[in-house]
Amino acid sequence: MYPGQHVSDHPDRPAIIMAATRETLTYRELDERANRLTHHFRALGLRRTDPIAIFMENHPEMIVTMAAAERAGLYYTPVNSFLAADEAAYIVRDCGAKLVVSSAAKREVARRLPELCPQVEHWLMADAAEQPFEDFAAVVERYPVTPIDGERLGTPMFYSSGTTGRPKAVKRQLPDVAPDTQLGIEEMGKRLFHMREGMVFLSPAPLYHSGPQSTISIGLRLGATHIVMEKFDAETFLALIEEFRVTHTMVVPTMFSRLLKLPREVRDRYDHSSLEVAVHGAAPCPRQVKQDMFDWWGPVIYEYYGGTEANGTCGCTPEEWLAHPGTVGRAFFGEIVVLDADGNQQPPGTPGTIWFRGGNSSFEYLNDPAKTAEARDPSGTMSKIGDIGYLDEEGYLFLTDRQAFVIISGGVNIYPQEIENLLITHPEVMDAAVFGVPDEDFGEAVKAVVQPLDPTGGTPELAERLREFCREHLAGFKCPRTVDFIDEMPRLPTGKLYKRVLRDRYWPQPA
Repeated sequence: MYPGQHVSDHPDRPAIIMAATRETLTYRELDERANRLTHHFRALGLRRTDPIAIFMENHPEMIVTMAAAERAGLYYTPVNSFLAADEAAYIVRDCGAKLVVSSAAKREVARRLPELCPQVEHWLMADAAEQPFEDFAAVVERYPVTPIDGERLGTPMFYSSGTTGRPKAVKRQLPDVAPDTQLGIEEMGKRLFHMREGMVFLSPAPLYHSGPQSTISIGLRLGATHIVMEKFDAETFLALIEEFRVTHTMVVPTMFSRLLKLPREVRDRYDHSSLEVAVHGAAPCPRQVKQDMFDWWGPVIYEYYGGTEANGTCGCTPEEWLAHPGTVGRAFFGEIVVLDADGNQQPPGTPGTIWFRGGNSSFEYLNDPAKTAEARDPSGTMSKIGDIGYLDEEGYLFLTDRQAFVIISGGVNIYPQEIENLLITHPEVMDAAVFGVPDEDFGEAVKAVVQPLDPTGGTPELAERLREFCREHLAGFKCPRTVDFIDEMPRLPTGKLYKRVLRDRYWPQPA
């Protein structure tokens, strides 16, 4: 999020354009607003490595806040803006935030956070002021537009899955360097995603995700103009490509599916010839969907595979995928090693747990040393994020499954145990299991299988009551789309749920 020399070289170049409102921040304006906010951070007593949280929709001040944190040496946590109050509060408390920045659009949830997060010392709200939230614009206007003394690099701290079903923060080591230091992520963007100086980048996804946030960060360092969509709409996405002559974009496979489902006359209405690179990741992309996109857009589609942990990355060019359909590419950062349950290296074509050797293994899961230790091998030279796959003879990686049955729906990770823990508290539920099932649009949809307390109680009415119960306590994207009933849950004598027995009923089995 540090624009570097582009502030002086191209001060009036648009850095950020909001797609719906056309609100624009030039490089000079972004720099000045970020500098003002860093002065406020210092006035509040925030120092290097202190944590803050951002609970906002895609909003200019969200980008300003991240840019300011990255020149004040802070850890900043973008919180999923669709979470319910209890869910958002857990993350705010867990990350230890001393400041929370929110917006008027998130007011209904945000106003509950101060009571749920008493350790937070300071609150800001864009577009509104509601105690204890101070008005963002009024506060930052007090400060000068010049940089603070002693700028240091800050970094995001995103949340991933946790062993208890609660998300866990992936805390990466924060080097004590100036914010204009050349970063590895910038080099990765240029080499893997073919990002370049002066590109026009269309960002259609929520910026609380690591992928979209990272591309904005790289793009600002490269002097790009970013068109930021407040929410994704397939036809609007195509119209923006034509209007702004977009050269680069990053999407999740669900967006490809939505684009392909547009009527042919709508798809043909817009000129996409300016596109140089369309990067996708975050979830597996069905082969046919990707092939259909190649047929439509040509060889501009690049793929990446990696985790928030940044312990290793794979990349796949259009030519590589067409020669190896279904692959997520070869190692770009770190060496891929596939091991069986006993730690033996698997031969080509044989699935096992995917490990990265020689990448960044310095990450930790905040407040969870056991999960941190589980992610590393005994030698400390390799780390994993829990996926299953295999390498072919040429070193191309193919994903086959995910440990812990994390559901990836539309590019968003959903953690089943959190939903199971809620369902089991319902007075009419004896036991519950949650997992992903195939969904043509989102890749996976959330399915709940419930053992009712009353053996004869598995009715459509109970299914709707349980879905409503989930909607009251969880973000909408986590709630089961469907609920099925079972007479007895398949558990081992140890009490462990044998979830694969349930899940496999809903997934096509290999021939």
